[in-house]
Amino acid sequence: MDFIIGSTNSAKLSAARRVIALHFPQAVIESAEVGSGVSEQPFGDEETRLGALNRALRASSLKEGAIGIGLEGGVRTLDGQVYLCNWGALKLPDGTKFTAGGAQIPLPPAIAEEMLNGKELGPVVDHYFKMNGIRQKEGAMGMFTAQAVKRDALFEHILQLLIGQFKYRQMDE
Repeated sequence: MDFIIGSTNSAKLSAARRVIALHFPQAVIESAEVGSGVSEQPFGDEETRLGALNRALRASSLKEGAIGIGLEGGVRTLDGQVYLCNWGALKLPDGTKFTAGGAQIPLPPAIAEEMLNGKELGPVVDHYFKMNGIRQKEGAMGMFTAQAVKRDALFEHILQLLIGQFKYRQMDE
């Protein structure tokens, strides 16, 4: 079984490799940088989910018979507050698609204001914490939860949901 992860982000890759190895130890796992087809900063669950689906579709098209994985982080508003949102998608060779969303937390007001002004979360969080490359490591989720839930753990949960749906479908056939 071949999986292609539609990203080269280290947090996404480590999450995908751990979850796939747990469920499919013999799997071949590759990664490729593919476009999400959405804004640099997806806004809303719909756009963020679409970015994950596009990544999964594009990744799966790179190799005959491969299962594509797409993971996308974004922001959304709820009751006037800006939240982190995260989505994942899995695309099987037969065209079947699975999606799953992850945990969401509100962003601090200073960060939320930047998001509402059209900025991209990664650079804003880097600037806020005076660090570089946070999205490749603990992510905004890790920083705003005092490392309680890092970005790779968030994406691991989403991948568990995706693989679980895939395995359920196999049992149901």
